[in-house]
Amino acid sequence: MERSSVTRSVLPAGTRIFEEIGVVPQAGNLFHEMAARLLNAADMVGLRHHQQLILAQPKSEVMVQFPVQMDDGRHRLFKGYRVQHSNALGPYLGGVRIAPKLSLDTVKGHAILATLRASLARVPFGGAFGGVKACPRELSQGELMRMTRRYCSAIGHQLGPTYDVVGPDAGADASVMAWFFDTLAQTSPEPTRQDQGRTVVGKPRELGGLGERGRVLAAGVGVVLDEVLAESMIELATARVALVGFGNAGTAVAKALAARGARISAILCSGAAIAEPGGIDVLALAQHREETGGIEDFVDATAVLERDFWEVPCEILVLCADDGALDAQRAALCRARVVVEAGSANITAEAEEILIRQGIEIVPDLMCGAAAEVAGALEWRAARQDVSMRRDAVDDHIRKRLSLAVRRVRVARARHECDLRTAAYCAALERIGKIYELRGVFP
Repeated sequence: MERSSVTRSVLPAGTRIFEEIGVVPQAGNLFHEMAARLLNAADMVGLRHHQQLILAQPKSEVMVQFPVQMDDGRHRLFKGYRVQHSNALGPYLGGVRIAPKLSLDTVKGHAILATLRASLARVPFGGAFGGVKACPRELSQGELMRMTRRYCSAIGHQLGPTYDVVGPDAGADASVMAWFFDTLAQTSPEPTRQDQGRTVVGKPRELGGLGERGRVLAAGVGVVLDEVLAESMIELATARVALVGFGNAGTAVAKALAARGARISAILCSGAAIAEPGGIDVLALAQHREETGGIEDFVDATAVLERDFWEVPCEILVLCADDGALDAQRAALCRARVVVEAGSANITAEAEEILIRQGIEIVPDLMCGAAAEVAGALEWRAARQDVSMRRDAVDDHIRKRLSLAVRRVRVARARHECDLRTAAYCAALERIGKIYELRGVFP
């Protein structure tokens, strides 16, 4: 792995297309950032003008508002979204997020990422994304269930096993997907009712699911790190790892890396930070978080200031946090040699410029996050064939798919002489461009 010395170029293609579709780019707008990166890479691989124009905007955007009765009897109005970016490669497939800062442009940005992840991993799906603007921690289990069911019924006409398939993202676990599945089954016409199991992935194993989202993400991070570190002087078995985020996904990633021998030397979660040079016992910390709701007051590690967390010596920094968790100010403090974007859109555009100038390798969300699309496609296929799969078979399938995806990125990087993120975009868009050439544009 060569340390990146590539700086970002201006985006003439993005500027040109943005002018045509009437978009004025804004700093910090996730959709604008994702679309600009896409158009820059599309120009590099030679996508035609009309193909860039199509990919610059989602194919469909749905915004709904619906009331939900709370436990105290009052009603609260929620806002939900479902954005379908591209189905050139197959039916839409994308996550459902429940988060307080969700917006239409945030959802549009993640829908673009879903399209590119599916293409990079070579699964026969397009990209979509959706969710509800709410804080799941502030809702009781009953309120979360009623909200999920109302959201599902509001967008249900947009979903279907051969049209748009939903899966879990932040704030939505297997229980949420079970409520999704049941709501669709209860509200669908009789001829299609039994087929709704394929409209929802990430379900509990008892309903045909293949496991928790966190475990799938952890498997993807492990595979991608193996491939990327193979070209470096870093050994995962002896590496020091700092982790941002210790929710369900972050906990699963931490456990998986610790099981491989890595020392989890520091963790930052919800403003609290702890460090332990000899390695944090992540199993004990997970139990502590389960009992207390956070990582504060964990006796087997030292509490540190957030600024000190970013300066803790480590070879690998793994991000399993919110959008933009690594901003320019934090990037300037970062001392890691490799930054892994395990979640989606964890690094701002300004922060990425700083990391690249510092010679820090960035492993982008497009590579690690593709494990969700691989697992989702596998669950969808298993439901269609009415078969069950063992956990080791699922992990093996993810390993093979993502190993090939990383090698495609490596080829694209050598060809275009760019950073890993741009190379991942190029590798994904090369396939999409070929599909458009074969299919053409209707009519």
